[in-house]
Amino acid sequence: MESVKKIENNKPKYMNIKLEKPIAFFDLETTGIQIATDRIVEISILKVFPNGNKESKTWLVNPEMEIPKEASDIHGITNEKVVTEPTFNELASKVSEMIAGCDLAGFNSNRFDIPLLAEEMLRANVSFDMDGRKAIDVQVIFHKKEQRTLGAGYEFYCGKNLENAHSAEADTMATYEILEAQIAKYDDVESDVDFLSEFSTHGKRADFAGFILFDKEEIEIFSFGKYKGKKVVDVFRANPGYYNWIQNADFPLYTKKVLTQIKETMKAKKQINTLDDLQNKFNKKI
Repeated sequence: MESVKKIENNKPKYMNIKLEKPIAFFDLETTGIQIATDRIVEISILKVFPNGNKESKTWLVNPEMEIPKEASDIHGITNEKVVTEPTFNELASKVSEMIAGCDLAGFNSNRFDIPLLAEEMLRANVSFDMDGRKAIDVQVIFHKKEQRTLGAGYEFYCGKNLENAHSAEADTMATYEILEAQIAKYDDVESDVDFLSEFSTHGKRADFAGFILFDKEEIEIFSFGKYKGKKVVDVFRANPGYYNWIQNADFPLYTKKVLTQIKETMKAKKQINTLDDLQNKFNKKI
């Protein structure tokens, strides 16, 4: 079921964000919290245009897997409720079209919603990346300033109780209103998207999930495991098999995509030997 709302030609309650292009606030309800394996069961998008007009769409999604009771208890979406709804594969092009040319914003979106959305898009063979986009995570601004949850933030900034919490549409609308109120409340929180994106980012990531970060020299490094803090290019030179291990393990698709791009760049610059190259060299020696 698709829920569509167009809010046009009405004076917005807030207009504190300075927009040069549309921004899409969005929220996901999911089967769980694992980016690589869980699926979307509801997505809501509020698209805000530079002139203040707004348009929103909400879709229930058949995740093509069982929704755990623990998840249903939180967001109220059961297997029976979505069994006849479209899959994300069927909705991906609509979602992509709605957020095309938009910056993105959400609540805990840098750590969860954007990475999981990227996974779903890649599984549906629909292109998705953050090139040319800014990302604003309203939760980060909130935590830097007040250390609260979404419901508490909505009450603190907007003076309202968050009805239907963990409904994607309610959470999306609340997130938009909180950001507008944050800009109005704090003199040092600027209203332009560049500042908000930088301020709401904990650290610069090469992938969405944070497995690959950038160091001070803007070079990709691993953030986990035995090579934590090591440059990806150095690891791939010393241990070419580590790339294959990651590709076959349960890592997010976008993380794998980033590492493939790094590897291909290294090969083009002749900075890496493939396992086949190493085997051929070994065979020649014997």
